[in-house]
Amino acid sequence: MKTNIKAFVFDVYGTLFDVHSVVERCNQLFPGKGEKISKTWREKQLEYANLREIMGNYETFFSITKDSLRYAVTKHGEELSESSEDTLIIEYLRLTVYEEVKEVLRKLEHKQLAVFSNGSHDMLDPLIDQSILHNTFNQVISVDEIKVFKPAPGAYDYAAKKLKVKPEEVLFMSSNGWDISGAKNYGFHTAWINRKELPVEGLNLIPDKTYKDLSGILEWID
Repeated sequence: MKTNIKAFVFDVYGTLFDVHSVVERCNQLFPGKGEKISKTWREKQLEYANLREIMGNYETFFSITKDSLRYAVTKHGEELSESSEDTLIIEYLRLTVYEEVKEVLRKLEHKQLAVFSNGSHDMLDPLIDQSILHNTFNQVISVDEIKVFKPAPGAYDYAAKKLKVKPEEVLFMSSNGWDISGAKNYGFHTAWINRKELPVEGLNLIPDKTYKDLSGILEWID
Protein backbone atom coordinates (compact mmCIF):
# COMPACT_ATOMS: atom_id res chain seq x y z
CA MET A 1 0.00 0.00 0.00
CA LYS A 2 1.55 3.30 -1.10
CA THR A 3 1.02 6.07 1.45
CA ASN A 4 2.74 9.13 2.81
CA ILE A 5 2.72 7.79 6.36
CA LYS A 6 5.47 9.35 8.47
CA ALA A 7 4.37 8.17 11.92
CA PHE A 8 2.87 4.88 13.07
CA VAL A 9 0.95 5.67 16.25
CA PHE A 10 -0.42 3.00 18.57
CA ASP A 11 -3.03 3.03 21.27
CA VAL A 12 -1.92 0.91 24.23
CA TYR A 13 -4.71 -0.78 26.16
CA GLY A 14 -6.35 -3.56 24.16
CA THR A 15 -4.15 -2.77 21.17
CA LEU A 16 -0.62 -3.63 22.31
CA PHE A 17 -1.45 -5.02 25.75
CA ASP A 18 -4.27 -7.37 26.81
CA VAL A 19 -6.22 -5.57 29.53
CA HIS A 20 -7.89 -8.84 30.50
CA SER A 21 -4.65 -10.57 31.35
CA VAL A 22 -5.60 -9.52 34.91
CA VAL A 23 -8.39 -12.14 35.00
CA GLU A 24 -6.25 -14.85 36.58
CA ARG A 25 -5.18 -12.59 39.44
CA CYS A 26 -8.76 -11.38 39.89
CA ASN A 27 -9.86 -15.01 40.16
CA GLN A 28 -7.23 -15.71 42.79
CA LEU A 29 -8.57 -12.89 44.92
CA PHE A 30 -12.26 -13.33 44.06
CA PRO A 31 -12.80 -16.96 43.03
CA GLY A 32 -15.16 -17.43 40.10
CA LYS A 33 -15.63 -13.71 39.54
CA GLY A 34 -12.39 -12.76 37.80
CA GLU A 35 -13.79 -12.46 34.29
CA LYS A 36 -16.81 -10.43 35.37
CA ILE A 37 -14.72 -8.08 37.50
CA SER A 38 -12.18 -7.57 34.71
CA LYS A 39 -14.94 -6.83 32.18
CA THR A 40 -16.66 -4.29 34.45
CA TRP A 41 -13.31 -2.77 35.40
CA ARG A 42 -12.51 -2.04 31.77
CA GLU A 43 -16.01 -0.79 30.94
CA LYS A 44 -16.01 1.65 33.86
CA GLN A 45 -12.46 2.78 33.12
CA LEU A 46 -13.55 3.95 29.66
CA GLU A 47 -16.88 5.32 30.89
CA TYR A 48 -15.31 7.38 33.66
CA ALA A 49 -12.72 8.88 31.30
CA ASN A 50 -15.49 9.93 28.90
CA LEU A 51 -17.67 11.30 31.68
CA ARG A 52 -14.83 13.30 33.18
CA GLU A 53 -14.00 14.75 29.77
CA ILE A 54 -17.63 15.77 29.23
CA MET A 55 -17.95 17.21 32.74
CA GLY A 56 -14.61 19.02 32.56
CA ASN A 57 -13.57 17.24 35.74
CA TYR A 58 -10.17 15.76 34.86
CA GLU A 59 -8.39 13.06 36.83
CA THR A 60 -5.47 10.96 35.64
CA PHE A 61 -6.23 7.64 34.00
CA PHE A 62 -4.39 5.97 36.87
CA SER A 63 -6.84 7.49 39.34
CA ILE A 64 -9.74 6.50 37.10
CA THR A 65 -8.38 2.94 36.90
CA LYS A 66 -8.42 2.68 40.70
CA ASP A 67 -11.94 4.13 40.95
CA SER A 68 -13.14 1.71 38.27
CA LEU A 69 -11.64 -1.28 40.06
CA ARG A 70 -13.36 -0.33 43.30
CA TYR A 71 -16.69 -0.04 41.49
CA ALA A 72 -16.21 -3.37 39.67
CA VAL A 73 -15.43 -5.32 42.82
CA THR A 74 -18.36 -3.79 44.70
CA LYS A 75 -20.75 -4.43 41.81
CA HIS A 76 -19.95 -8.12 41.91
CA GLY A 77 -20.57 -8.44 45.62
CA GLU A 78 -17.04 -8.40 46.98
CA GLU A 79 -15.00 -6.14 49.24
CA LEU A 80 -11.70 -4.70 48.04
CA SER A 81 -9.02 -4.60 50.71
CA GLU A 82 -6.06 -2.25 50.43
CA SER A 83 -3.82 -5.25 49.84
CA SER A 84 -6.02 -6.64 47.05
CA GLU A 85 -6.24 -3.24 45.40
CA ASP A 86 -2.47 -2.88 45.45
CA THR A 87 -2.07 -6.38 44.01
CA LEU A 88 -4.43 -5.72 41.10
CA ILE A 89 -3.03 -2.28 40.31
CA ILE A 90 0.46 -3.78 40.16
CA GLU A 91 -0.95 -6.44 37.85
CA TYR A 92 -2.23 -3.67 35.58
CA LEU A 93 1.35 -2.44 35.24
CA ARG A 94 2.36 -5.92 34.02
CA LEU A 95 -0.23 -6.58 31.33
CA THR A 96 0.58 -9.18 28.69
CA VAL A 97 1.69 -8.04 25.24
CA TYR A 98 -0.34 -9.60 22.42
CA GLU A 99 1.49 -12.39 20.65
CA GLU A 100 2.08 -10.74 17.26
CA VAL A 101 3.07 -7.29 18.51
CA LYS A 102 6.81 -7.68 18.98
CA GLU A 103 7.40 -9.08 15.48
CA VAL A 104 5.22 -6.43 13.84
CA LEU A 105 7.08 -3.64 15.58
CA ARG A 106 10.41 -5.20 14.64
CA LYS A 107 9.41 -4.95 10.97
CA LEU A 108 8.54 -1.27 11.51
CA GLU A 109 11.70 -0.39 13.40
CA HIS A 110 12.93 1.93 10.63
CA LYS A 111 9.74 4.01 10.95
CA GLN A 112 8.76 6.68 13.46
CA LEU A 113 6.85 4.73 16.12
CA ALA A 114 4.85 6.31 18.90
CA VAL A 115 2.41 5.39 21.62
CA PHE A 116 -0.56 7.69 22.17
CA SER A 117 -2.79 6.79 25.09
CA ASN A 118 -5.32 8.04 27.59
CA GLY A 119 -3.07 6.37 30.14
CA SER A 120 -0.98 8.71 32.26
CA HIS A 121 2.80 8.34 32.38
CA ASP A 122 2.65 6.79 35.85
CA MET A 123 0.86 3.88 34.15
CA LEU A 124 2.38 3.87 30.68
CA ASP A 125 6.04 4.20 31.52
CA PRO A 126 6.31 1.28 33.97
CA LEU A 127 4.08 -0.89 31.77
CA ILE A 128 6.20 -0.40 28.67
CA ASP A 129 9.53 -0.43 30.52
CA GLN A 130 8.91 -3.86 32.08
CA SER A 131 7.71 -5.38 28.81
CA ILE A 132 9.34 -6.74 25.67
CA LEU A 133 8.48 -3.39 24.04
CA HIS A 134 11.04 -1.52 26.13
CA ASN A 135 12.99 0.98 23.99
CA THR A 136 10.76 0.29 20.96
CA PHE A 137 9.03 3.67 20.60
CA ASN A 138 10.42 7.04 19.58
CA GLN A 139 7.82 8.77 21.74
CA VAL A 140 5.34 7.80 24.44
CA ILE A 141 2.60 10.42 24.38
CA SER A 142 -0.04 10.71 27.09
CA VAL A 143 -3.15 12.86 27.06
CA ASP A 144 -2.24 13.71 30.65
CA GLU A 145 0.26 16.16 29.19
CA ILE A 146 -2.67 18.36 28.14
CA LYS A 147 -5.41 16.83 30.33
CA VAL A 148 -7.79 16.20 27.43
CA PHE A 149 -8.99 12.63 26.91
CA LYS A 150 -9.44 10.96 23.56
CA PRO A 151 -11.68 11.01 21.54
CA ALA A 152 -11.70 14.83 21.83
CA PRO A 153 -10.16 16.34 18.66
CA GLY A 154 -7.73 18.37 20.76
CA ALA A 155 -6.11 15.19 22.04
CA TYR A 156 -5.27 13.90 18.55
CA ASP A 157 -4.16 17.38 17.49
CA TYR A 158 -1.73 17.45 20.39
CA ALA A 159 -0.23 14.12 19.30
CA ALA A 160 0.19 15.27 15.70
CA LYS A 161 1.92 18.47 16.76
CA LYS A 162 4.20 16.65 19.17
CA LEU A 163 5.20 14.25 16.38
CA LYS A 164 5.63 17.22 14.01
CA VAL A 165 3.51 15.65 11.29
CA LYS A 166 0.31 16.49 9.45
CA PRO A 167 -2.80 14.46 10.35
CA GLU A 168 -2.76 12.71 6.97
CA GLU A 169 0.82 11.57 7.64
CA VAL A 170 -0.25 9.46 10.63
CA LEU A 171 -1.50 5.89 10.71
CA PHE A 172 -3.29 5.49 14.02
CA MET A 173 -4.02 2.01 15.33
CA SER A 174 -6.42 1.05 18.09
CA SER A 175 -8.57 -1.90 19.11
CA ASN A 176 -11.18 0.52 20.43
CA GLY A 177 -13.86 1.50 17.94
CA TRP A 178 -14.55 4.80 19.69
CA ASP A 179 -10.84 5.70 19.49
CA ILE A 180 -10.69 4.89 15.79
CA SER A 181 -13.78 7.06 15.26
CA GLY A 182 -12.13 9.93 17.13
CA ALA A 183 -8.91 9.62 15.16
CA LYS A 184 -10.76 9.40 11.85
CA ASN A 185 -12.86 12.43 12.78
CA TYR A 186 -9.67 14.39 13.42
CA GLY A 187 -8.06 13.39 10.13
CA PHE A 188 -5.67 10.52 10.87
CA HIS A 189 -5.48 7.45 8.68
CA THR A 190 -6.91 4.67 10.82
CA ALA A 191 -6.40 0.94 11.20
CA TRP A 192 -8.91 -0.71 13.51
CA ILE A 193 -7.43 -3.74 15.26
CA ASN A 194 -10.75 -5.49 15.70
CA ARG A 195 -9.70 -8.31 18.01
CA LYS A 196 -13.28 -9.01 19.14
CA GLU A 197 -14.84 -8.95 15.65
CA LEU A 198 -17.24 -6.18 16.59
CA PRO A 199 -19.37 -4.13 14.17
CA VAL A 200 -18.19 -0.69 13.10
CA GLU A 201 -19.39 2.13 15.35
CA GLY A 202 -22.49 3.87 14.00
CA LEU A 203 -20.87 7.29 13.72
CA ASN A 204 -20.33 7.44 9.92
CA LEU A 205 -16.57 7.36 10.48
CA ILE A 206 -15.39 4.21 8.75
CA PRO A 207 -11.84 2.98 9.48
CA ASP A 208 -9.48 3.05 6.51
CA LYS A 209 -8.64 -0.56 7.23
CA THR A 210 -9.81 -3.23 9.67
CA TYR A 211 -7.60 -6.12 10.80
CA LYS A 212 -8.05 -9.00 13.24
CA ASP A 213 -4.66 -8.23 14.78
CA LEU A 214 -1.70 -5.92 14.22
CA SER A 215 -0.08 -8.12 11.56
CA GLY A 216 -2.31 -6.57 8.92
CA ILE A 217 -0.75 -3.12 9.25
CA LEU A 218 2.43 -4.31 7.55
CA GLU A 219 0.79 -3.59 4.21
CA TRP A 220 1.21 0.12 5.06
CA ILE A 221 4.99 -0.17 4.81
CA ASP A 222 6.34 1.61 1.73
